[in-house]
Amino acid sequence: MPGVFVNPIFHQVDNLPPPVLCSPYPAIIMQRLVEQSIQEAVDKGGVAPAAAQELLGIEDALLPLLFYGACRIRDHYHGRGIRLCAIVNAKSGRCPEDCAFCAQSAHHQTEIEAYPLMDPDEILRKAQEARTMGARRFAIVTSGKALSAKELAKAVRAIRLIKEEAGLIPCASLGMLTNKAAHCLKEAGLNRFHHNLETACSFFPSICTTHAYEEDLDTLRRAKEAGLQVCSGGIFGLGESPEQRLELAYTLKEVGVDSVALNFLDPIPGTPLERAEALAPLEILRFVALFRFILPDRDIRICGGRESGLRDLHPLVFWAGANGIMIGNYLTTKGRDYLADLQMIRDLGLEVLDG
Repeated sequence: MPGVFVNPIFHQVDNLPPPVLCSPYPAIIMQRLVEQSIQEAVDKGGVAPAAAQELLGIEDALLPLLFYGACRIRDHYHGRGIRLCAIVNAKSGRCPEDCAFCAQSAHHQTEIEAYPLMDPDEILRKAQEARTMGARRFAIVTSGKALSAKELAKAVRAIRLIKEEAGLIPCASLGMLTNKAAHCLKEAGLNRFHHNLETACSFFPSICTTHAYEEDLDTLRRAKEAGLQVCSGGIFGLGESPEQRLELAYTLKEVGVDSVALNFLDPIPGTPLERAEALAPLEILRFVALFRFILPDRDIRICGGRESGLRDLHPLVFWAGANGIMIGNYLTTKGRDYLADLQMIRDLGLEVLDG
């Protein structure tokens, strides 16, 4: 809807001449760039790669302009509501994949607990705990490349319990999908299938060598073809370039994901990335905002690594355009106290959505 974001400050700069490299008004130029990008995101369903590249170049001192734009786009599509989800690590360890960041890979020497797929009743108990924390979606997450037929049958029973007994929207992250498995999960009442791409296609071989990127894309396509919503995203801080983060965003856009899960590397001892250099909080916030400009109407959920990655800037993730967080514990690391998360949301004048 043209004009929806008209702002007196930006309106004043419309008569300025085109920007030049030696312009004495960099802040005003950036204001105009952000305003034009807001409008493009609303009118065209996201900014083009060239515009994203320009926004990427905004210097740290002017990042509040980028956050302003991302927050306005989020408000336009999602209002002031925040969506909460939670997960259970329902099957842990012994994964045959060699993902360089993962504590559950059998290729690495980590000190995590390994166990088979939980019984459906135990998964239900975890879902009920998540409900008391305020979660509205609950995901069964399993290690390994794919579930066996027996494991899939257990997951199907757990999905029904999550929906019928816990009153939550059931989601699942179960590795690679066949068409048959996707339709089976849909029939059981699964609402959304989660499968991270982790990083850009151009960087993926540096992170994982035991399967091809196209296999991950195929899993997302099969989930969509079965009528499931899809959630996918990646991890920042694996050694990828800023341009490769943008590449991931546009891949997710092309796939047509419903929800984007953004994680930030929390290095695990015993993995190849245990000594990886942490991203600066402002760099994380920059890319949360850029993902909002690229994927304006999608849910953007902030998941693993948000406490250690954002540190004291944690609340700013919502002003950078996020409209959801994962509460409770993550796969192999502890999460933040859910009461602190709920208080943070209230303090920002936001509200938890029921759905």
